[in-house]
Amino acid sequence: MGTNGRDDFAAWATTALPGLRRFAYAVGGDWHRADDLVQSALERMYVTWPKLGGVSDLGAYARTVVVRQAATEARRAWWRRERVTDVLPEAPAQVDDGAARLDLARVLDGLSVKQRAIVVLRFIEDRPVREVADLMGVAEGTVKRQCHDALGHLRRHLRTADELDDLTEGER
Repeated sequence: MGTNGRDDFAAWATTALPGLRRFAYAVGGDWHRADDLVQSALERMYVTWPKLGGVSDLGAYARTVVVRQAATEARRAWWRRERVTDVLPEAPAQVDDGAARLDLARVLDGLSVKQRAIVVLRFIEDRPVREVADLMGVAEGTVKRQCHDALGHLRRHLRTADELDDLTEGER
């Protein structure tokens, strides 16, 4: 790749990085994993950059690479992954114990990578079913079904508005 190609890639990556990182966070569940997913996606795109001239939406292509990388990592053998435990070796420096705070990351962790990506694309990025299906490389019916299942999971695990009102009643 020539200097001009590197400059083009660097300019595109600089512009796309904040949005791509937010997307990867929503898919991956934490900022460290998001950074790893974005780095992998950008590495892959850098290598294939000269061939990407015909891609009409590089952002969509990058999001697809992030989702596929997250799915690949999820398929890795469990013994190769780091294990997260509830017991920390020491207390964190600052803890926000807001009673009404929803732990959305915890609930999203219960979704498959595909379901999480679909929820993020549909509801955080506000994309139509057809576009999500194209980005994910699946049928529209698959997007609808995965979205339905994911929303059911979220409804079962998130607190209801009434429970939140009860928790925050004294704080008003």
